[in-house]
Parts: sequence; C-alpha cells; structure tokens
Amino acid sequence: MDPFAHSPAYTAAAPRPAVNVVAIAILLACAAIGAAATAASGNLVPLVIMLIVGVTLMQAPRLARQWERAVVLRLGRFVGLRGPGLFWIVPFIDTISSRIDQRTITTSFAAEQTLTSDTVPVNVDAVLFWLVHDVEKAALEVQDYAQAVSWAAQTALRDIIGRTTLTELLRGRERIETELQRLIDQRSNPWGVTVSSVEMRDVVIPGALQDAMSREAQAAREKQARIILGEAEREIAHSFQEAAKIVPGQPDRAPPARDEHALRRAEGKGRADDRPEQRGRVDGDGRLAGRARRCASSR
Repeated sequence: MDPFAHSPAYTAAAPRPAVNVVAIAILLACAAIGAAATAASGNLVPLVIMLIVGVTLMQAPRLARQWERAVVLRLGRFVGLRGPGLFWIVPFIDTISSRIDQRTITTSFAAEQTLTSDTVPVNVDAVLFWLVHDVEKAALEVQDYAQAVSWAAQTALRDIIGRTTLTELLRGRERIETELQRLIDQRSNPWGVTVSSVEMRDVVIPGALQDAMSREAQAAREKQARIILGEAEREIAHSFQEAAKIVPGQPDRAPPARDEHALRRAEGKGRADDRPEQRGRVDGDGRLAGRARRCASSR
C-alpha cells in the first residue's frame, strides 16, 4: 500500500470530478428542443438525436477552481493549460490529464531508525512546505510529482542524518532545516516544484541513551554548582585578607607607651601644678637636689 496515497499532496494531481452547471444546462436545453420537435412531429427521432447531441456537447465545457490549472492533451499531445474558471475542449478529442493544485502543500515525512555519523539510531519527523511554480513541468517532467517530492524529502533527510552527529542534530536544527530545504529544492526544482520551508517536528533517540544523557547533564550541573561554590568561598577569603591589611594601618586608640619615670614626672608635675603648696615643695626639693649634685661633683 502506498504510504502517500491518502495525503493531500498525493491527491492534488489526480483529476477530481466537479458539478458542471454549464454542461447540465446544455443537456437540458438539447432535451427541451428535442421534446418540442417530437411533440410537433409526433416522432421520437428528434428527441433521440437532440439527446445524443446534448450528451456530446456537455463534454465541451469544463470548470477549474481558482487554485487549479488543467493540463489539456489533444490526441495525446500537450496543447496547453486551462483555467481557472470556465473553459472549452473538443469532445472526445481533447482530454484533461491532470489538475495541478498551485496552493502551498504540506507533506509530512520521516526517517526511522537512521544512524547518525556517530552510529546512534534516531527517528526524525519533519514537515515539508512546497508549491508548484511551473505546472507544465510538473505535468510532463515527472510521473507523479507529489509522490516524487515526498520520496526526495525522505531520502534527503536520511542523507543529512547520516552526515550529522547526534549533538549537531539536537542543537543545530535551524542549520539542518536550511540544508535540507536547499537539498530538496535542488532535486525537485526540475519538476517545477519550489520548497518553501522544512521544519523538524521531533527527534526521538533510544531510551537508554536518554537516561545516559540525563545523568551526564545532572553530573555537569553538579560540577558547575561546586565550581561556583568554590569561587564564592575564594572571594570571601580574599575579602577577609583585604580587611586584615586595612585594619593595622589605622591610628591606635590607646596612647603610645611611655617609660615609667616620664609618667611619674608627669604625674608629679600635674599634682604640683594643681596645688600651689605642692608646687613650692617640689621646687624646693629640686633646688636641694641640685645643690647636692653640684657639691658631689666639686669633690
């Protein structure tokens, strides 16, 4: 069974019958003329003849929808495109081989169990957006342009997957989609088909590989967390070192140390300055001490 038989792209090229009101009107008109002639003459021959003429003439008018182009062959030879709207053909001589849909068509395709360049089996689903820009080529250059585009897209996807690693396939989707569009368009352009875009819907990898990648990602996150924690601790230690260098440079709050005799002299002087009688006593003692030192030196 053809996997593309029920897709919109496959049925776009097949002729689809449509109600032709012009053909029905011609048949009814011929039948009415024949009936009138039969009623006038009392013979059925005019009615039979007009019915045959009506059936023959109703093959001439054809209708094509706004987005369709009809491919007309005359005795098997291409004579042109017709449509949209009402057009006429020669009954039993001209035939419509196909009706080409010129709207944008979507085709889904997949590559199942395809090995990447690092030998990992993957399943890839993608969607192709394309349209027919040259109806004549699509009708004459390829047997079934819709199916040919579908197979070309599938083979191109398998080709690109075989030349790509799993990491590139998961992270570089935009690049792969661009390359896939270029490759499919290169193959289908001689058929009158233009590829608008290609979008990858899903990339499925084996379950065991998913678990391994999950554990690897978790280990990488734990490693990064420990690195960040170590950097934070190092910054804190550096801050403490800078603070320890700055503190000794500040002026001390305690008074500088002095020798014991200087302190005593200062205390004695302060007490003498505070009390007059003490100041005199101290002065007297100082003079007596000076005389004693002079006498000892003279001896």
